[in-house]
Amino acid sequence: MSNINLTVDQLNEIKPLEIILDENVKQRFILIHDTLWGNGKEAYERESIYFNRLLSEKPEFANNVTHFSIFTAFIDLAVCGLSVEPGVRALCYLQGRRFCIGQNERGVKQYEPRLVLTISGYGELVLRARCGQIKYADNPVLVYKEDNFSFSDNGERKSVKYTCNLPHTSGDIIACFMKIVRTDNSIDYAVMFQEDWERLSNYSAENNKYWDKTRNEWVKNPNELYSSNNGNIDTGFLMAKCIKHAFKTYPKVRIGKGTELQSEQPEDSQLMDDFYNLGDVQQMNQDPNPPFENSPDYSSGVQYAGDGQSAGDGGTAPADTPAAPKEEMPEDDGAF
Repeated sequence: MSNINLTVDQLNEIKPLEIILDENVKQRFILIHDTLWGNGKEAYERESIYFNRLLSEKPEFANNVTHFSIFTAFIDLAVCGLSVEPGVRALCYLQGRRFCIGQNERGVKQYEPRLVLTISGYGELVLRARCGQIKYADNPVLVYKEDNFSFSDNGERKSVKYTCNLPHTSGDIIACFMKIVRTDNSIDYAVMFQEDWERLSNYSAENNKYWDKTRNEWVKNPNELYSSNNGNIDTGFLMAKCIKHAFKTYPKVRIGKGTELQSEQPEDSQLMDDFYNLGDVQQMNQDPNPPFENSPDYSSGVQYAGDGQSAGDGGTAPADTPAAPKEEMPEDDGAF
């Protein structure tokens, strides 16, 4: 796309908080944003402030992830045309992930911490409307025990019948649905039932388990938002999950190599243009079962997965402890 070139070695020589301020990185961002969306200079001035603010709030995080991943996460903002402006309905956010880069001489997996740009369900709505897959989508609706609700799918048409009956004295949520209007004015519904998020909670518990040396056993640790609402799932978390899972069967949208959609498995590969001009570099493929920490909410900024240890867990299993059986990647890892 241009002759603005950088190498990984050059990036490694730049301080983490100065990477996106580098003139070559700046020009690369502006060029891509201008080419794809326009207003590249304005977008750079805005997003560089948000991006560095998030990194500066977590210096221990910025100093641990690879410099190359910081660069790709920032360039991916230009590719997607979104913003990392914090908020309850943030379009995308920065997340620390550990990627398997091989094994040591003892056969123990070695992980490399990287910065990943993750597009939230709200950001995915923007992307899919922009590329013409949907016209618009209503806000997710929570269905309580007191309400009347039914969902039907005859193979050609989905329909929902819903009546809100106030007051919701029980506080028990039994379903969540979202109405999607396609560009041809046909209607689609995304529906989640209680058994769906209970299943996701089990996936989260399995994927976020840690080794407790004191108890000498694996301890399953599901995302706390699955039960933080007086034993029920957090309402905002559920609405985001509904958006997240609404587009699993839709065509893919263009994102960067260092970017994840919440609604897609991390191992899903996508053919992308080389927006980075860094030549041949190691592909950012995530290990199919990475032992990263449970993450409550990233909509307000950056969180760091650290070295795999959480307070009181005693760390990962010792070298002479049999590893847990390798499993397929869960549908949901509990991170949001």
